[in-house]
Amino acid sequence: MAFPCGSGRRWSRAIKMTFYLFFLIPMSSAGNRNTNTIFGKKQKLEVQQQLKRLNKPALKSIEKMYLIQSPDGDIIDCVDIYKQPAFDHPLLKNHTIQMRPSSYPEGFSFDEINDISANSEPKFTQPWHLNGRCPEGTIPIRRTKEEDLLRAGSVANFGRKKYPHAQKNVDPDVHEHAIYIEDGDKYYGMTAEINVWNPHTQEVNEFSASQFWLTSGEYGQDFDSIEAGMTVCENIYRDKETRIFVYWTDDAYQSTGCLNLDCPGFVQVDHQIVMGARVTPYSKYDGDQIGLKFYVWKDVNAGGNWWLKIGNIKLGYWPSSIFSLLSDSASSVQWGGEVINYNKNGQHTTTQMGSGHFAEEGPRKASFFKYLNVIDGSQITRGPRDTRTFMTKPNCYNIIDYGGFFYFGGPGRNPNCP
Repeated sequence: MAFPCGSGRRWSRAIKMTFYLFFLIPMSSAGNRNTNTIFGKKQKLEVQQQLKRLNKPALKSIEKMYLIQSPDGDIIDCVDIYKQPAFDHPLLKNHTIQMRPSSYPEGFSFDEINDISANSEPKFTQPWHLNGRCPEGTIPIRRTKEEDLLRAGSVANFGRKKYPHAQKNVDPDVHEHAIYIEDGDKYYGMTAEINVWNPHTQEVNEFSASQFWLTSGEYGQDFDSIEAGMTVCENIYRDKETRIFVYWTDDAYQSTGCLNLDCPGFVQVDHQIVMGARVTPYSKYDGDQIGLKFYVWKDVNAGGNWWLKIGNIKLGYWPSSIFSLLSDSASSVQWGGEVINYNKNGQHTTTQMGSGHFAEEGPRKASFFKYLNVIDGSQITRGPRDTRTFMTKPNCYNIIDYGGFFYFGGPGRNPNCP
């Protein structure tokens, strides 16, 4: 995953080699920090300057009523589409916004191309919609507050993964995964419908995520990744609600890339979805199941930008120019869940993955990924082939492959996962 909800270090060589055989480097974080840290004048000035860079002038602001309609208290700024954070990136200074894709992979349906939802297309809303909408010509951005930067510990850490330099001090028990993987080809995109749940998280600096990764390269040398999905991350969002996110990096999370629009990079063109805002409704155990479809594809006819479509909304794109390896194609596609486990008091966390139930419980009880496809080296949309699964601790969280879809998740601590 892709943002600073916890902390982690790189794998020791032996563990790292095994790790690379199965999946990408996990999420890390800025750690558990006291948000009441007293900053010096210089640091305080840096915080204020960063807030000005992040919070672009709004044409209209929608502040949620904390006690009435939006428990998260988010402020949504409607920012001129041409003044969004992406264009602070040095490689995007003269970038011309691509308002819509110019090409689609072979195998995309008519409905997908024309934004016509099929009967099974999941619907979702974000609570800020109750108080208003951003007009066309703007994009909605969740406002960054001073306490958000203070929690990150420094301006440089905000919105980014941080991997300590001491590789030998890795704790391989911190990041736990249950994921489904295809590699061995060139990849120009993927699709997935992700089940929407609201998993419990035990500690403030732990998280639970359901997401995809499109990656290229090898961590420690040159590694690119684009990612999106849903997460519960109290350390960033100050609540235990499920929120939608995107992420990217061009250098294995070292100094490039960030969460959502917290740094320049991702170009948003849609005025309806806020990255980092809550997504509702949630699925219910043995009840109604809610899914959210994610589509990513490389627009080969327009500079190779990586487009992201969520549900029936074309959200925006990662410009090809901000990547090195992903400027061409991805070498691996992965789907699944990740949690942070800090083993408080020597016990495994009760932080849940997915629905909080194991994969074998099946329909309406375990969380799912379905409608899985890759866009292969021939730029044709097809189902996954020659896949494998990986589980860090199957007694805590697991995954069962049913050929083209899977169930996954778990409760964390239980009698078989002490």
